[in-house]
Amino acid sequence: MELGIVAGQVVSTVRDPGLPNLKFLLVNIVDAQGNVVCPGQVAADILGAGEGEMVLLVRGSSARVVMEARTPLDLSVIGIVDQVTSRDTVFYNK
Repeated sequence: MELGIVAGQVVSTVRDPGLPNLKFLLVNIVDAQGNVVCPGQVAADILGAGEGEMVLLVRGSSARVVMEARTPLDLSVIGIVDQVTSRDTVFYNK
């Protein structure tokens, strides 16, 4: 699992027929302090996360399990983070 911050939305009107009507987000992968470590990733979102929110992400086969059908996904939002605490920082979502 990874942490990410939603940077925006990705709109795709023409897509693979295996993809249901999903919302796609542009997400920056971050560390526990909120520093971007991998920018510009596209993630499927069934939870309704909004711009600026920190989210919990899964990749690969775990990303596909989020959907009931076999879908061609590699990154999915599985949670909207309320708080991250570590020895060095405390982060509260908006």
